Amino acid sequence: MAASVEHSRIPLRRDFRTVLDVGASRGQFALFAANRFPGAHIVCFEPLPGPAADLRRVMGDRVEVHETAVGAAAGTAVINVSARDDSSSLLPIGARQRREFPGTETESQIEVPVTTLDQAIGEAPDRPCLLKIDVQGLELEVLKGAGSTLEQVDEALIECSFVELYEGQAMADEVVVFLFEAGFRLAGVHEVTHSSDGTAIQADFLFRRAIGPAG
Repeated sequence: MAASVEHSRIPLRRDFRTVLDVGASRGQFALFAANRFPGAHIVCFEPLPGPAADLRRVMGDRVEVHETAVGAAAGTAVINVSARDDSSSLLPIGARQRREFPGTETESQIEVPVTTLDQAIGEAPDRPCLLKIDVQGLELEVLKGAGSTLEQVDEALIECSFVELYEGQAMADEVVVFLFEAGFRLAGVHEVTHSSDGTAIQADFLFRRAIGPAG
């Protein structure tokens, strides 16, 4: 497995001491982070057993792996496992997702544990801290369960959608507003995915902690 290439073009700072990788899949971003930030403690969250096992095999003791989903409240939930498992989600996989990305239909469902970032992280992480979220429509729910953790985050890289790919998901503007109110500013929009008609579908949004209060 190769490290994520697209993220190398995003102007992330280079001195992170903690990386929180929510929606780690098989470790593509974790491998990138290990190479880019060699001194960082990398904490990964991946609910699916297969990808989590691959992540541990590839990264070894270089990362801390939590085999759990992340949301607004702790408990359990049923995840819709996509035929392409990196498109799996706690939300129903929508018609637009299946149309834009063929082969991502629901193949099975399994029950998985759910934690919050605040519960999982506990003590404040070493800073500077990067939060990466790629959770197929549940981005806002992850942020809602990260009130204390967000206070320790310096940059956030979040995949956001401009159209509904998963039923009931929050759109990009809702994530931007939430993080603005939490003291972050949108610093860039990268790696935009477009539909065949030119419509922007999703992108990686880079947020940086602002100096001073929002407003």
